[in-house]
Amino acid sequence: MSADLILKYFPELTETQKKQFDALEGLYADWNEKINVISRKDTESLYEKHVLHSLGIAQIMEFAPGTKVLDIGTGGGFPGIPLAILFPGTQFTLIDSIGKKITVVRAVAEALELQNVTAIHERAEKLKEKFHFVVSRAVTQMPEFLRWLRGKFEKEQFNEKHNGVLYLKGGDLGEELAGLRCEVHLLKDHFEEEFFETKKVVYLSKGNFAS
Repeated sequence: MSADLILKYFPELTETQKKQFDALEGLYADWNEKINVISRKDTESLYEKHVLHSLGIAQIMEFAPGTKVLDIGTGGGFPGIPLAILFPGTQFTLIDSIGKKITVVRAVAEALELQNVTAIHERAEKLKEKFHFVVSRAVTQMPEFLRWLRGKFEKEQFNEKHNGVLYLKGGDLGEELAGLRCEVHLLKDHFEEEFFETKKVVYLSKGNFAS
C-alpha cells in the first residue's frame, strides 16, 4: 500500500508534502532493519496502520499556524511525524522515554527537512514546557495518561477546539472514559478501510484535569 492512500483522503497536499509522505516508506523500512520501530508485520501496511491512522486526528482537528503540539510516547514518530508533514505551520514536540526510538524520529525529521519537529528523550512528566494540544496513540489507559499532563497546557487559545488532548484509541472505551467530559469520534466515519472499523479519536478539553 503506497502513499496514494494519503492522497485519497488529503487530495490538496503540496508537492513537498507528497514527496515527504512518499519518503516515509523507505525511511522506516531502512530504520526498521536496525531498530524495531514498528511491528515487522506492519511494515507493508505502514501507510494505513501508522500514517493514515495518525492523520485521523487531522479529520477531527485542523491545527492553526503557531499551535504547539506535544506527542507523548511517540515511538518511531506516530502520530507526530505525519501530522507535522500535514501542518507545517504547527510546532510539534515528540517525546519518548526510549532513546533509540527518538534517534529514529530525529533522523526521519532531518531526512524530510521538517523544521517544525523537536524530538526529546525524556519521560513526559518531567517536561516543563507548555502546549496547546497533546496527542498520543494509546500509550496507556486514559486516567493514567491524564495524570502525566498536569501543568502542560497553555492558557492562550486560538484553535477551533479548546486546548486539550486528541488521543487515538481502539475498542470499547466505556469504562476507561467514565466520568470524563469528552468527544469520541469514530474513524470509520472518515476512512473506509476495514482497519478503522474500531478506531477512534478521543478529544478532551484541558478542563478535565488540573492544568
